[in-house]
Amino acid sequence: MSSVKNVSGTAFVVAEFRADENRQPTPLYEDPVVALFLDKDSREAAVRMPASFPPVKAMVKNRTKYLDDVLDSQLRDGFRQVGVLGAGLDTRAVRKASHGVTYFEIDDPATLALKRRCYERAQLNINVTFIPGNYVTDGLVAMLARNGFDFDLPTYFIWEGNTMYLPLAAVKHTLAEIRRAVKPFRLSCDYMSEAVISKTTDDAGVTRLVENFEAMAAPWLSGIRDIESLARELNLTVIDNFKTAALHERYWPGRAVTSPIFDHYSVCTLAS
Repeated sequence: MSSVKNVSGTAFVVAEFRADENRQPTPLYEDPVVALFLDKDSREAAVRMPASFPPVKAMVKNRTKYLDDVLDSQLRDGFRQVGVLGAGLDTRAVRKASHGVTYFEIDDPATLALKRRCYERAQLNINVTFIPGNYVTDGLVAMLARNGFDFDLPTYFIWEGNTMYLPLAAVKHTLAEIRRAVKPFRLSCDYMSEAVISKTTDDAGVTRLVENFEAMAAPWLSGIRDIESLARELNLTVIDNFKTAALHERYWPGRAVTSPIFDHYSVCTLAS
């Protein structure tokens, strides 16, 4: 198990939060695969963060449900490639396997090596291409080209839990790279508001959450003020955009929204 003290290490904490939904009486989604990656160390790490900011679990579960639903929709619409940027311990290549659909996952070599070992140990034969490296510094298009990616095939990209860890210039560069090279495509991502990153929400809990990630050597670097303006700048279309407060009310009707973070944390889907 990797030590949970860096960006890839946060994947174990997020995976624990995802796994927690499996234990609920009426789960939003089912992820029977994620337990392959988890152990005593990951459980202990996952206990520490929600102890100081309990809503973080619901944040992860909201985005998991949203991205699962959008992926299902894209597969029904005939998308035959799925790219997962900064994949971490994403399990959709197993949970959402579909005939004729290839998954491409990009992340650091250690994370992907762990996934490969766990999948092999469980004797899972899945249609996924693991691409080790850094999609920002190593060149996303070049990485895909070296690994059999078809740039003319309709592709859906999942960019989960990444944008806030990157400078805004890197976020724009990544989207521009995909727009230039892949036609057609859709991409879903989550993002924070600028107020969260700058610790100006006037909510002590939100500030504490940001500081928790800083303490894990995984600081949040950028937020997005207006996704519509960003999309126009990059010649993209916003298919949908939701504050997670709205998703919380949709997925858990009658359950109180317990923090202003849900009004500052959003998910969206963009298209070329």
